Amino acid sequence: MDPDYLPFHPNPKKPDFVLPAGTVDAHCHVFGPAAKFPYAPQRKYTPCDAPKEKLFELRDYLGIARNVIVQGTCHGADNRALVDALGAANDMARGIASVRPDISDAELDALNAVGVRGVRFNFVKRLVDDTPKDVYIKIAERISRLGWHIVVYFEAPDLQELTAFLRQLPTTIVIDHMGRPDVSKGIDHPDFERFIRLMADNPNIWCKVSCPERLTVKGPGYEDVFPFSSRIVAQFTDRVLWGTDWPHPNMKSHVPDDGALVDVIPKIAPTAALQQALLVDNPMRLYWP
Repeated sequence: MDPDYLPFHPNPKKPDFVLPAGTVDAHCHVFGPAAKFPYAPQRKYTPCDAPKEKLFELRDYLGIARNVIVQGTCHGADNRALVDALGAANDMARGIASVRPDISDAELDALNAVGVRGVRFNFVKRLVDDTPKDVYIKIAERISRLGWHIVVYFEAPDLQELTAFLRQLPTTIVIDHMGRPDVSKGIDHPDFERFIRLMADNPNIWCKVSCPERLTVKGPGYEDVFPFSSRIVAQFTDRVLWGTDWPHPNMKSHVPDDGALVDVIPKIAPTAALQQALLVDNPMRLYWP
């Protein structure tokens, strides 16, 4: 693992908030173990191993029922660790893969059979090399026959340049971590208004109100992120998802406590109806229809 890499929390607190039955962690990862599933040679970071057994242990400890496991960039387009975890989950997990444009239909069908339901397009420049947009369009067209969706990861300053591309995608789109707004600018800043407008104008776009630990400028407590998350949950209640982002790759400021992240939920979804939509109904509709 990289010398400055922060491993996941070894002993998270038991959440005070009791999750509703059937809660889905709609954004988490498995990494390695490297001895069995080596990391990609072109990776931008080397994490600590975070195998499926640790993910499922955390799931049960927090009171989560199901996981959506997202392929991490450290594994590139080698989805074997993801497929292995899905195969061990007894239909209680779904996957988001990373694929190359030359993947065969048979390989896509095999991923679909084990529980993959989408692909991830990553535009965060410090994590991936630039890929021409037409490559992504061709992949989107390939997966549309399976009913898969596309998970998109970008940072707020890049949204203006990406908007036309996003509108070309022929499937449901799920945006990671609210498009990473700069919370120090406030919810009235044009960057966040641009994101709200994108969701309002495109009913096929969903959003993960996840990762306050990445967005905060004030640190644990994350109160500076709540106005952003709360607005999205209230305005787009039927198109929001939540996830832990375990094992929190590339955190630099602190090691998040996953129990404390669960306790954020009632602060951004304050009613039982909002919590049910965010944690159960929406992810079930998207991943276990």
